[in-house]
Amino acid sequence: MQFPSRSAGPQLEPKSPLPFQHQSRPGIEAKMEPRPRYEAPRYQGSEKLKDKVALITGGDSGIGRAVSVLYARESADVAIIYLAEEQQDAEETKAAVENEGRHCMLIPGDVGDAAFCRRAVAQTLRKFGKLDILVNNAAYQHRQEGLEDISEEQWEKTFRTNIFGYFHMAKAALPHLKPGSAIVNTSSETGLEGNKHLLDYAATKGAINAFSKSLAQNLVGKGIRVNCVAPGPVWTPLNVADKPAEEVGKHGQDSPIGRPAQPEEIAPAYVFFASEACSSYITGEVLSIMGGETTAA
Repeated sequence: MQFPSRSAGPQLEPKSPLPFQHQSRPGIEAKMEPRPRYEAPRYQGSEKLKDKVALITGGDSGIGRAVSVLYARESADVAIIYLAEEQQDAEETKAAVENEGRHCMLIPGDVGDAAFCRRAVAQTLRKFGKLDILVNNAAYQHRQEGLEDISEEQWEKTFRTNIFGYFHMAKAALPHLKPGSAIVNTSSETGLEGNKHLLDYAATKGAINAFSKSLAQNLVGKGIRVNCVAPGPVWTPLNVADKPAEEVGKHGQDSPIGRPAQPEEIAPAYVFFASEACSSYITGEVLSIMGGETTAA
């Protein structure tokens, strides 16, 4: 698939319909067609995160990969958490971060495990000596037709990954965060509007919104800001691995812009929330990035 040049004029991204495709979970970005865009060639770094250290869950692909690259472009070092079966994607992200001139550490594991989360923070501290930014981004999604189709095992897995993992990571990171540090959580439009086929997923995303606002209130006296990004449809492995091939091709087609976002279009919001230069007076916010959809505002 050929795309127009992005060197001049308005930014042009792949439009729907996209090629029909499907993968087994968790989905590998390297196998997607077209590849999700994360390089953000128009984004110029300006040392907004100079010498900061960020720990990003789900940092191997999708939004997490794009955030890792832009953080590195803003002069931060990065540690990323990912599932072991996503090693191929994680290695590509590591190379992309290093291509920006910064260091990247890979930490495979499951954020649903509290002990692993503590070890991941400890590994980051041993490698980089500090921790300034936590990005909770890892997610599990499994569409079902109705409530009766959701097993107890699926319900628990979704909550353990999507909200327990955020709690475990925040709790493990907190003793090492200082005034000026930031936590950025990833929610979803489903946490604002609901979704009839994603009952468990949407419920966790609503919980993330409330958790973010509550944690922001709890930590404001310590000078630690907590904010949340709630994207609409984004071209990532999460959806390629959760929809039938034909629906994958139509992913995001019903948004007002008429296509899914590319990860490079979402990642600058994470820079904004992580950078004191941009958002020192902002905490407890949920920023929806939904391609023109406004009903959740």
